[in-house]
Amino acid sequence: MKRMIAEFEEQSFTQIIFPHKNTDWVEYLADAEKTFINIIKAIATYQKCFIVCADITYVKSIFKDHTNLYFVDYETNDTWARDCSTLCIEEDGEIKLLDFTFNAWGNKFESSKDNAMSLEMRNIYLSDIESHDFVLEGGAIESNGKDILLTTSACLLNKNRNPHLDAIAITQKLNEYFGATKILYLNHGYLAGDDTDSHIDTLARFINEDTIIYIKCSDASDEHFSELALMEEELKEMAKTHNLNLIPLPMTDAIYFEGQRLPATYANFLL
Repeated sequence: MKRMIAEFEEQSFTQIIFPHKNTDWVEYLADAEKTFINIIKAIATYQKCFIVCADITYVKSIFKDHTNLYFVDYETNDTWARDCSTLCIEEDGEIKLLDFTFNAWGNKFESSKDNAMSLEMRNIYLSDIESHDFVLEGGAIESNGKDILLTTSACLLNKNRNPHLDAIAITQKLNEYFGATKILYLNHGYLAGDDTDSHIDTLARFINEDTIIYIKCSDASDEHFSELALMEEELKEMAKTHNLNLIPLPMTDAIYFEGQRLPATYANFLL
């Protein structure tokens, strides 16, 4: 039996990529660092946190208490660890790490270092890494830890990922890699300003085997209202068919930076 391990299950550690001057955070690096420091300290309260650092000496010096903190020296292009790190499966009782191609959400940005990261650091993991020539980000799929994968057609079926494969072939690949017998695609839902082509982890998430929480927009004047309402109807049909529970999350207030709306969402959380 093969399955993708869900994020709500017991974890060995959380992997974080610390921002540095050669990432897009450079113009507001101090603010970004403060946020990442707060996240890391919160994680370390509960479990181990593995920190990928472009400057390991500097990052180590930030934290007076290294309890539950582990550092590795590697320079990345960016900091989106869920998207460019390995994905965990369980097959016949054994944990395996799968490494997929990361092309920065359809070649929108330089990503060669992010794509190479997992294999470059393979000696630090306790499991073997199995590489696949298939473009896939961690934030693009949600697992219920059993037989369901939830994703969006705007992302997974986008020609900027695997243009040589059609929808049937991509679905077959997901079944092959993760053992999921139910691959569910949402055809609606998006966030303005999102570079990911509607990653599922910004819209709808499993919090246990049979419960999905999702973004709901109640403001009819908001640009997301219609699309998120259509997404909600899709989720209700899925819930009816697959015996799932649904819990709505509120839409955030609109946040703008330099005139552009940011893809703020309460769904993009860390368990």
